Amino acid sequence: MLERLEMEGVGPSPRLSFEFAPRLNLLTGDNGLGKTFVLELAWWALTRSWDAVPALPRQDWVGRPSVTGVLRGPDGLIELGPRMEAVYNGHLMAVPGEALTLYARVDGSFSLWDYLRNGRRYGHAPATNLPAYDFTPDELWNRLEKDGRTVCNGLLYDWVTWQIKNSSPFHRLKRVLEVLSPGAHESLIPGEPTRISIEDVRDIPTLQMPYGLVPLTHASAAVKRIVGLAYLLVWAWEEHVRAAEFFKVPVTDRIVLLVDEMESHLHPRWQRLILPSLLEVVRALREDVKVQVIAVTHSPLVLASAEPLFDEAQDALFMFDLVGQEVQATKAQWRPRGDANAWLTSEVFDLKEPRSVEAEQAITAAKAALKDPNLPIEEVRRIHNELYRVLRDTDPFWPRWLARAEAAGIDP
Repeated sequence: MLERLEMEGVGPSPRLSFEFAPRLNLLTGDNGLGKTFVLELAWWALTRSWDAVPALPRQDWVGRPSVTGVLRGPDGLIELGPRMEAVYNGHLMAVPGEALTLYARVDGSFSLWDYLRNGRRYGHAPATNLPAYDFTPDELWNRLEKDGRTVCNGLLYDWVTWQIKNSSPFHRLKRVLEVLSPGAHESLIPGEPTRISIEDVRDIPTLQMPYGLVPLTHASAAVKRIVGLAYLLVWAWEEHVRAAEFFKVPVTDRIVLLVDEMESHLHPRWQRLILPSLLEVVRALREDVKVQVIAVTHSPLVLASAEPLFDEAQDALFMFDLVGQEVQATKAQWRPRGDANAWLTSEVFDLKEPRSVEAEQAITAAKAALKDPNLPIEEVRRIHNELYRVLRDTDPFWPRWLARAEAAGIDP
């Protein structure tokens, strides 16, 4: 698990530091402030492999840039030096931690790191020369190959194979899909595989929808992302268990999930459920597995959904803000807001009103008019007409305004 991450001379700010909570960490803020960059560095700290390209030093930085961190392993804290060497009790370690790490990106691609299969383990030869399993959306669904070897059969093949055999991975997949479903009335339930074309001889997995069977290749973007996450969790766990049996070592009890924009593609109803589901889903793999989630979100519904389960001893919220020309990331004091609108108008999202831009401008002008009894009646009338244009007649702002309008002789 990642406890601390510090960076100097790289990224959107000269210096940033994070003290991550052991269970849930939410990163929020405006676009382009470096939240995904922090996920990339978290991935590097946990796996010692870059997702795409290494972080570049800032052009204005004088001196040597550095990224340092601290992991919590089963035997205690592990410090990561400026070049991310893992040091424990003064000795370099080949493997920085003992957790499965899964990174879900917003474009539907995934990366997976397994300390048993993607690196050395205390004198054993590497299980594979892959620094990590990096899946494009196509490779996740169809096949991942490396140097002419198939290292993952892909979702379409494995799902059907597991289902035909009625194997334990298929039953585990069904449990994971149930946990990640958008609701009790819209459960992600596997149907019978089907062929979709006479030119394509493959059997394609399906989902049982209220209106009939839907081949996964025809599913929505939201369903594809969630199904991809479900499959990769199960596949990673099954392969990890096999590797543990091969090396005759214990199976891990730790999983780290890095998720960029967890609400991407999801209906608001699903946005309210996805965060609790992520915390719960690892129990479908094994009851005693601990999970750490580091996730980026722009959704007030996601934050509202965290209120019943947020525990300041285990969870943290980080806000990214642009202050002058410098990005600052601060650990926010957790305070329940009650609903999504209250989150939108909090310091987390900084909206004046949870309405359209035109409505916000009209209400701002009306609030100023409420404080100015000497405002010309023509201006009061203009504000009233604009409110009438952009607000519904049931808007809660009307009672505050109508008394002012009547005082100016305006017929409501």
